[in-house]
Amino acid sequence: MNNNMTMQAVSIKIPNTMVEYATAQDENEELIRNAMILFPYIQKEIISHGKAAQILGIHKLDLIALYSKLGIPYLDQTKEELESDLSVLQKIRSSAI
Repeated sequence: MNNNMTMQAVSIKIPNTMVEYATAQDENEELIRNAMILFPYIQKEIISHGKAAQILGIHKLDLIALYSKLGIPYLDQTKEELESDLSVLQKIRSSAI
């Protein structure tokens, strides 16, 4: 995370039993927590991965890698959907030549 980034403390209501899990122990845990707070906004297409990375003060590819390590794929297409898209792109490309 970018150390030059301005930070602000916020107060949120969570169950008492959740406090130990919501309190970051180090900078990496803080980054993960903040990335997870932003993830629903990426899913809903309110912000992009690039905008979320900018907010977090990291590179987009680093954010994608972080989500990947947490088991959240960048592409949510099935293998069949991806193959279909590639087939369409190849047809478009060959007809444009």
